[in-house]
Amino acid sequence: MTQNETLFETTSSAHGGRAGHVEGEGGLNVRLAVPEAMGGDGGEGSTPEGLFAAALAACFASAMGAVARAENYPEFGDMEVSATAGLSLDGEAHTLHAALDIKLPGLSREQARHLVDGAKDICAYTRALKGNVDVDYRLHD
Repeated sequence: MTQNETLFETTSSAHGGRAGHVEGEGGLNVRLAVPEAMGGDGGEGSTPEGLFAAALAACFASAMGAVARAENYPEFGDMEVSATAGLSLDGEAHTLHAALDIKLPGLSREQARHLVDGAKDICAYTRALKGNVDVDYRLHD
């Protein structure tokens, strides 16, 4: 495989915008709903930000695992990564912001911080966000 060769692609489609649904390869089929805070009825369904948060959390956890394996970290407890994504109003536009709440049981604070810093450098999502979206990385015991 050569540098910059595509490893994987997938396609999803949105129908009806924020009040519609999305579907994609691999069985993705999610109903969307507009939250009350954005003028919707708060009905049952996910938001684009919720889907983004799920993808960010999964990708970042995988990146930390890759760093741990590459550096032969000792076995540690189950890591947990929760992502929060939100929108702020910026004039007529919206601005995305995100936070990652990270639990790495069995690691020292220094080891955990090293994994987080290493993952920031290799996670496709955090690399794409860098300089574009404020991301708060929060380590928890």
